[in-house]
Amino acid sequence: MTESHPLREFATDVVRRLTDAGFVSLWAGGCVRDFMMGRVPKDYDIATNARPEQVREIFGKRRTVPVGESFGVIIVLGPTKSSGQVEVATFRSEGDYTDGRRPDSVIFCTPEEDAARRDFTINGMFFDPLTEKLHDFVGGERDLGEGIVRAIGDPRDRMSEDKLRMLRAVRFAATLDFQLDETTAQAVRDMAPEIRIVSWERITQELKRMLVDQHRERAIRICHDLGLLEIILPELAPLLSEPSTLNPQPSTRWWHTLHVLGNLESPGFELAIAALLLSVPSPSTQSKRDRDNAGTVRGVCRRLKLSNEETDHITWLVTNLHALDDAPSLPLSQLKRLLVHEQVTDLLTLARRTALAEQRDTAGLDFAAAYLANTPKEVLNPPELLNGSDLQKLGLPPGPQFKEILTAIRDAQLNELIATADEARALAVTMLK
Repeated sequence: MTESHPLREFATDVVRRLTDAGFVSLWAGGCVRDFMMGRVPKDYDIATNARPEQVREIFGKRRTVPVGESFGVIIVLGPTKSSGQVEVATFRSEGDYTDGRRPDSVIFCTPEEDAARRDFTINGMFFDPLTEKLHDFVGGERDLGEGIVRAIGDPRDRMSEDKLRMLRAVRFAATLDFQLDETTAQAVRDMAPEIRIVSWERITQELKRMLVDQHRERAIRICHDLGLLEIILPELAPLLSEPSTLNPQPSTRWWHTLHVLGNLESPGFELAIAALLLSVPSPSTQSKRDRDNAGTVRGVCRRLKLSNEETDHITWLVTNLHALDDAPSLPLSQLKRLLVHEQVTDLLTLARRTALAEQRDTAGLDFAAAYLANTPKEVLNPPELLNGSDLQKLGLPPGPQFKEILTAIRDAQLNELIATADEARALAVTMLK
């Protein structure tokens, strides 16, 4: 039975309708690369010699959205939700990139000229799904077969047009498990400081794509080799100045960092970047190290323009990395508070991978994981016995003492010293004396 691909079928239908209307129409870019590799493209771009207004006339204004009409780009919406949408762009060549991101002007042109302005050869091919013919003007098929990421034309020109292409080169090489063409790689090395021109939002988007991919360790290695990593994450610079970081040995902190990062299984971005930042140089004492690292990590998150939720997630992981190392000796109140945190699964994963990389004992983590798995939720996080209103009924006016008393009651409850509201009130009365 043939597997259904509604988005592919819709992208083919768009090509068919444009072709029937007398226009050249081809799949373009990344979807062609993925299709040629036997992968299912996540999205489809279509290139055509139809002008934006002609595309809108063919598909109707209700099913088209002009997202970059001055650049010849129209979104065509599918007939159903599962059909998705495709981006249709007029073949174009581009003028200078004064801002290092967008062309100052575009000129509608031929497919050959359009291919020449794209970033890498593997992304510069076109495919006609109706005739199943590949149109390759840049040597993309050859590089795809040989596993090479190569800039189209002069790599310095391509990187100058959009500085983010330096990080995209890394991402494609890592996630596709390809090699970077040396001329392209050298251009990135020479131009690496210019990545600072790119907005942090765009840099972070690329970083996220790298870190959630199974080849995340290789992506970070390539970033370091090309001189991009210490610019994007200067907090790692002292770590990266250690000897032999390009070929790290098991005795180095950088090796531990890469080992932990590479051995995470399908991590979210927050877990992956927390692993990357664990070895930021800091004082040797554990508590001070954790505090200092948390401050550094929060600063990194601000620079990367992460959300408050992402920042809190990452910072909590770094701060509490060693919190469960001695889980059996922790007061139950402290242990339970850690185990009911919504990010505790990530914490256990990160702490275990770190301990294994450093060849430390994992008995405490094993205890914590077993306790979490075998303890009923109502024991780990029972309903509170008293609240502020209850304290007011006992005659205590609202104030700083509220928090102190409620915390003490909660600790006693979690430590399984009290279990009823009457016992909680008795404890509160004792503290009020």
